[in-house]
Amino acid sequence: MLIYIVRHAYAYEHGDPRWPDDSKRPLAPEGAERFRQVVELLADRGFEPEVIATSPYVRCRQTADIVAAHTAGKPKVIELPALTPGSDFDELVQWTQAQVAESIAWVGHSPDVNHLAAALIGDGDSNIRFAKGAIAAIRMHDELGPGCGELQWHVTAKSLGV
Repeated sequence: MLIYIVRHAYAYEHGDPRWPDDSKRPLAPEGAERFRQVVELLADRGFEPEVIATSPYVRCRQTADIVAAHTAGKPKVIELPALTPGSDFDELVQWTQAQVAESIAWVGHSPDVNHLAAALIGDGDSNIRFAKGAIAAIRMHDELGPGCGELQWHVTAKSLGV
């Protein structure tokens, strides 16, 4: 199994008075466009989640929708409360194990995505920095759970020249 971990793309600033409810804060247009370019470049190189689980927050849902629209197979997007800020690793593992898929994307928030990736590849106390719109691919070698995976790649828009 391959787990893709995605941090939402660049959104409007936290605390913007237009969105007093932070869960409603959307992606900034330039953030959405830059992330689309990232996804298209990665899709040409095999980035192809079969299912996408996302935080129900607007900026994550929009990020997940960009992945779904620009990858082969047009994967289904499922809003999962376990990916809201303060992500629930155990619930994510349980949900993922119930899926019939070989590749699943989790779209969430920082610092949660940093900790989720670290938990999958080893010591859950480690940290992998995810810039906005960063994506990591982690291959599972054993049953999904802590320390079961190997980091295959981790990219940012900047590393791809976008």
